[in-house]
Amino acid sequence: MSIAGTGPQALAAEKRMKLDVLLLFFCQASMNASIVGQVAMSALIGYSLAEDKSLATLPFALQMVATMAASIPAGVIFAKLGRRAGFTLGAFAALTGTLIFAAGIWMHDFWLYVAGGLPAGIGFGIAQHYRFAAAEVASPAYRPRAIALVMAGGVLAAIFGPEMVKHSKDMVEPFLFLGTYLIFAGLPLVCLVLLHFVRLPPAPAPQASPTPVWEIVRRPAFLTAAAAGAIGYGAMNLVMTSTPLEMMACGFAVTASATVIQAHAVAMFAPGFFTGRLIGRYGARRIIAAGAALNIACIAVAVMGLSFGHFTVALVLLGLGWNFMFTGATALLGESHTPAERVRAQAANDFIVFGTVACTALASGAVHAGYGWNVLNLALLPALLFAAVMVLRSRPAPRLA
Repeated sequence: MSIAGTGPQALAAEKRMKLDVLLLFFCQASMNASIVGQVAMSALIGYSLAEDKSLATLPFALQMVATMAASIPAGVIFAKLGRRAGFTLGAFAALTGTLIFAAGIWMHDFWLYVAGGLPAGIGFGIAQHYRFAAAEVASPAYRPRAIALVMAGGVLAAIFGPEMVKHSKDMVEPFLFLGTYLIFAGLPLVCLVLLHFVRLPPAPAPQASPTPVWEIVRRPAFLTAAAAGAIGYGAMNLVMTSTPLEMMACGFAVTASATVIQAHAVAMFAPGFFTGRLIGRYGARRIIAAGAALNIACIAVAVMGLSFGHFTVALVLLGLGWNFMFTGATALLGESHTPAERVRAQAANDFIVFGTVACTALASGAVHAGYGWNVLNLALLPALLFAAVMVLRSRPAPRLA
């Protein structure tokens, strides 16, 4: 979208653009609230239902596998039918997954609970494209801010997701967390209502000779953006997923771990109100490197102690690091493709990023059970150092037509 001039028409177009970004902000918040709550309770539910305790993070891991698997089909749907159809499908998938999670708890069936991760992951995977939709409804000058602001919708999710867990976990006794999932089932419905008022771009016109995906993914700008996003998200997910388990092992209650996850989630999304401006001023590469440094600081705090304060400070640093790395990588991805190639580039990027997230979610429980909290954190140092060096050594790509 392009907004030029300062006349009444241009001002009206800018106002409409900002309204669309605001509505996408609330859509992102609705879809993210359940995933933030899922982080706070999924491993604990898995631990209580599974005979093999190393499988405690399997439900969340499968959800991330489904998120990864949804990337390519979502790209096809967005390309053929447009954003509205894709986001509608994602909301219904999230609703289905939430109800299956609830059924698994009701029936005390670990594998049924695991199965809920498939549709839930598809819904979450499709919801990741709200940041790309923000870039499409925004003018070029406003684009970095629009991406960051829509991602900042997670602030509401960070506040209300864990609060819903705290206040509804015992709502349907004796089924711990069943009431939470019944409440979370309403969030995709809220998203569907909001989508009705958003002006989304139509499906892109088909190319006569579309660029093969393999040509896009081998471009240096794409490789840099995808690697930075995968390392930033994967590192965050590995530590975040294990935090409730480590806190439980240290004797903390569910409400304490939910509070830490809440602080972490706020730190993940609150910088979205200014990260776009930082990217505009300093460049995406420097912001990604700063995010890697914040994640390294998280590791230092995490291995220093196991008090509530240590967990809170470490997870806040982890959230800030994720925001800088993931938002920066999303902005950097724009250098790697033309407007006609955007859906294929975005789908390929999310396939790589959430494939990494799925692996870290699955590895999190096993590494934590087998090697402990300190090893789990220290194992991330090489990847984070690599990401920082990689982005600082890369150069801006020539503008693609």
